[in-house]
Amino acid sequence: MSYYAIQVRTRLEEQFMRRFEKLNPEAPAVFHFPQRRVIIRRKGASLQSMAAVFPGYIFVEAEEDDLPALQWILRRSAGFMRFLGSGSGARALSGRDLELVLHFVNKVGPVAEVSRVSFDENMRILVADGPLKGLEGRIIKVDKRKKRAKIRLDLYDDSFAIDLAFEIIDAL
Repeated sequence: MSYYAIQVRTRLEEQFMRRFEKLNPEAPAVFHFPQRRVIIRRKGASLQSMAAVFPGYIFVEAEEDDLPALQWILRRSAGFMRFLGSGSGARALSGRDLELVLHFVNKVGPVAEVSRVSFDENMRILVADGPLKGLEGRIIKVDKRKKRAKIRLDLYDDSFAIDLAFEIIDAL
């Protein structure tokens, strides 16, 4: 199985997947849409919210032999924009791109929950478990008050930052 990235209308990713699977129940593909749980503080209250890890992108797991038929079906689906990686067709994820996607698809699961972290004597973050585990080198900012770590994600020569929530534990 290979993984491909497709771009769809932002904030309509789940709607796109539901509609596609309803209209094409026998399509030879599995969709992955990693999400993250973020804690938002408003007026002194903490609220949990869901957000996309890769806004506007869905990852498709399919066999290479099934790709031409799948491309034809996807291109005619409402909300589909393009395949990432090449101008004319789909190119399978590979290298660091594939590792990053598999981290969220296989290790983390469909929803990136809150990570458990502590800090050493030099105030460096130490991740015990959660979605931040293995991404320590990508952390660019830590906000202890908001309990969020901003990480840099690179996908197809594009770089963007997202926040992942954490809770502080006493010691690892």
